[in-house]
Amino acid sequence: MATAAQAHNHQQTASSPPHGKVLGYARVSTGHQSLDQQHDALTQAGAEKMFDDKLSGTSTREQRPGLAALLDYAREGDTIVVVGIDRLGRNAAEVMLTIRDLGERGIVLRSLREGIDTSTAAGRMIAGVLASLAELELELGRERRTAAREARRSRGQPIGRPPALTDRQREQVLKLHAQGESVIDIATTFGVGRDTVYRVIRAADVSVET
Repeated sequence: MATAAQAHNHQQTASSPPHGKVLGYARVSTGHQSLDQQHDALTQAGAEKMFDDKLSGTSTREQRPGLAALLDYAREGDTIVVVGIDRLGRNAAEVMLTIRDLGERGIVLRSLREGIDTSTAAGRMIAGVLASLAELELELGRERRTAAREARRSRGQPIGRPPALTDRQREQVLKLHAQGESVIDIATTFGVGRDTVYRVIRAADVSVET
């Protein structure tokens, strides 16, 4: 016959989630930045396997092979460790979606900077609050943009991004191009991208040598 202590231990084992792997994720925003500092912190936190991304500021979630591989590799009971919660996305919406996805899959998230650990009730509460704040900020941002558009429309002002070049600058671009200046030099002169110069030239039906 099992003792009370044995029964209690069996109950704890049955109710406890299986111990999974500890996975680290590190991200830097530019290719010349080093991941070493994040790797050291994640290793100290117990990470057994690392996933990395080196990204440009415009990279989308779909363009992050390290994060995609991590989310595909992780299983229920695993723990994902990051240096800061901002590593999980380029904006609040992406961070919120990732936190929600991990929670639904039974994967623990630990963020060292913020002290978040979703294996605890307090950690889950903090993660939920952060996700709610991120969702609120997105909604407020949409409301601000809508209000700004309506205000500009009511004043008869143009809606959308202002043109990169003024009418006079576009005339100067065409004049310089007609004088044989290269597109690269013209773009540098006006501080715009080459695509902008090409668009001005195409709009004026001027042939461009590529």
